[in-house]
Amino acid sequence: MSKTTNISVADLFRRHRRYLLALLGGKAGCDDASDLLQETFVRLLRVEEKHLIIDASSFTRTIALNLARDRSRRKSAEARWLIRGEPVADTRCEEATPEERLTQRERTRLLAEAVANLPPRCRDVFKLCFEESLSAPEAAKRLGISDSMTRRYLRDAIRRCRAALD
Repeated sequence: MSKTTNISVADLFRRHRRYLLALLGGKAGCDDASDLLQETFVRLLRVEEKHLIIDASSFTRTIALNLARDRSRRKSAEARWLIRGEPVADTRCEEATPEERLTQRERTRLLAEAVANLPPRCRDVFKLCFEESLSAPEAAKRLGISDSMTRRYLRDAIRRCRAALD
């Protein structure tokens, strides 16, 4: 029988937050690190059978790394769809200059504003595809509209977002 431990999420947070924040900063960039740290512990809190976790520190680190990997994949997808082939700036903590971080924040603000100003159905499709990583057919099914209409909304959303970033 394997050895299990009774973990305290609060204790894990106190003991490992600095390490995880540095790890996430190196993997996902300073701007995303604190959000990913918070999401790591939210996910840990949602685990129902914590008593079955053998190494809570490793388990928490794995959650954090998976979240960083997912964020990186989503940014790559956004770059392919929104920035006409330009890669998203890789803002590692030690590499990004203040000007680069400011530029990235401004682009993020412009994108958020563009998404907020999309027509409602168009915005719904965009959020399902980019925030929830659903495919166009999955988004169509969830919204109860045709696949072709979903793709039309998605093309319009991407066009409008690109225009806002140009």
